Amino acid sequence: MTASRTARERVRAELTREITDIARRQLATDGAGGLSLRAVAREMGMVSSAIYRYFPSRDDLLTALIIDGYNALGEAVEQAEAVVPRDHYLHRWLATCHGVRDWAVAHPHEYALLYGSPVPGYQAPQDTVAARVRDVTVLGHIISDAWRAGAVRAPAGTAPEELEPEVAAFRDLMPEVPGDVIWHALTGWTALYGWVNFEVFGQFNNTIENRRGAFGHSMRLMAGAMGLAR
Repeated sequence: MTASRTARERVRAELTREITDIARRQLATDGAGGLSLRAVAREMGMVSSAIYRYFPSRDDLLTALIIDGYNALGEAVEQAEAVVPRDHYLHRWLATCHGVRDWAVAHPHEYALLYGSPVPGYQAPQDTVAARVRDVTVLGHIISDAWRAGAVRAPAGTAPEELEPEVAAFRDLMPEVPGDVIWHALTGWTALYGWVNFEVFGQFNNTIENRRGAFGHSMRLMAGAMGLAR
């Protein structure tokens, strides 16, 4: 690799990062639907045609922002959970939950891009999948580890037989785990994101003041519903 090629690649990486940084600021002011390559180029002092060499369309820029957002969320969750002893399954779950909430509260506009209203006319490509499952992969490891250690109580009731194909889609994330336990884990996961959505999108305004405390208590309740032993 020549020095000039390295320099060009470095400049391209820096400009790409600047474009996405400006685009993230646009999310805060105009929302995902208002994202504009021309506006980004104008703020950078570039002619609009030049920016298309980095992102051929608005959808390409949206995809990059979504992948960055999922990766940032996934990294936050992984780091929060990694410091907890491996055999403390309840605390691994709680650390994971707080990792999701803390990142979402600190980055509400990026969170809204991931979990808010769909952007009209945009369809996320397969490129986003690997980043999208980083956080739920952590949950899968917690449940799988706890099940193998005998630290999950078998849930009451069984899932309807017609839902077995739906369970199968998650078996790679939770190998060896029975379907009923997988369903309870998914219920806990959706409850986690339901709470975070309510908080980020203002549904708790003028109702719940101690949100971190209430969130932690709610996630402990969900841990019980999921069968995680203390």
